[in-house]
Amino acid sequence: MALIGGAHSISHFFQLAVPVLFPLIKDDLNVGYAELGLLSTLFYISSALCQSGSGFVVDYLGARRLLFAGIGLLCGSVLLCGLAPSYPVLVILMVAAGVGNSVFHPADYAILNASIGEGWLGRAYGIHTLGGNLGWALAPMTVFGLAGLAGWRMALVVVGGIGLIALVALASQSALLSDGSEERHRRQADATPDVRSLFLSPAILLCFVYFTLLAIGTIGLQNFLPAVLLILHNFPLSVGSSALTAFLLSSSAGTIAGAVVADRTRRHNAIIAGGLGLAAAFVALVGYLEVAGPVVMLLVCAGFGLGITLPSRDMLVRQVTPRGASGRVFGFVYSGLDAGSALAPVTVGVLLDHSAPRMVLWLVALAFVLAIITTILVGRLDGSRFSR
Repeated sequence: MALIGGAHSISHFFQLAVPVLFPLIKDDLNVGYAELGLLSTLFYISSALCQSGSGFVVDYLGARRLLFAGIGLLCGSVLLCGLAPSYPVLVILMVAAGVGNSVFHPADYAILNASIGEGWLGRAYGIHTLGGNLGWALAPMTVFGLAGLAGWRMALVVVGGIGLIALVALASQSALLSDGSEERHRRQADATPDVRSLFLSPAILLCFVYFTLLAIGTIGLQNFLPAVLLILHNFPLSVGSSALTAFLLSSSAGTIAGAVVADRTRRHNAIIAGGLGLAAAFVALVGYLEVAGPVVMLLVCAGFGLGITLPSRDMLVRQVTPRGASGRVFGFVYSGLDAGSALAPVTVGVLLDHSAPRMVLWLVALAFVLAIITTILVGRLDGSRFSR
């Protein structure tokens, strides 16, 4: 659990490594927020297009090698972003980074499902999500801090190099990671649904939509919160990055609580509805307060509400996943995160270029509310034919 949580933290750290530097890159390369948002959009499009394919590779060939290759490609691409001479080169490198990012969810969940007992899966998913949240939380202060000392280019070179060192350390412990070989052997005697019936299952499609909406909300905040607070309330970028860190750390605390709850209940859709409802309300209120302290407190509450839903989210997906198809289902469903993450940056960038930061916060809140509706519908569907 610790190794996979660490791998997931690498994925999330490098998802934000470039976006948190957008205000600095904007001035250096003389581009707008919409063009910078396109970098994130292309990253997530390439990740989404490759993620389902990664799931098939995981189910049929195993997860470990694919996970290590993805980490290397992601970290190496971000390192090279620091050396990119122009915006078009950044575009190419962000696409390559997205390909590397595509392997994490199918590989991580296949390893966890093959290695962890049923009674601990909620906590295993919680540690996995916590690792990702910590990666997000560390990225703004680490990368922005390095950029303040040595410039945005050197910051990306340094963190990319650290990521490659972490890959070597993780690979040295590969013997501890079961990649589901026993599950693949069991499939010889236990048939699973074909791809068409699997991906057209209403419950799985709704899970995909849920992840798309969730990503629109979370990426809209994570990639642009410092810029939103700068334009809306004239908060310095240092205050905005601190507010983002507080949001992500409180989300991590919520995830710890949610992991324990997820192992003790099957009403996962109710947990999701309550947590996302609170998060939507607090985010919307941020647009109407102009003092830094209360704004940060609202974001802390929103982060905790969001975090408590995340282990239950993964348990909900597992409930509709057939045996032996973890890589494919989690790869397909989690490509919804990439789809939403591709839609959010350009949309938010356009809103910011037109001086509408309050609309960004309402967009995030609306995405969370619509996500609640999808989980309620999943809870009403009969997933018994795909039961584990």
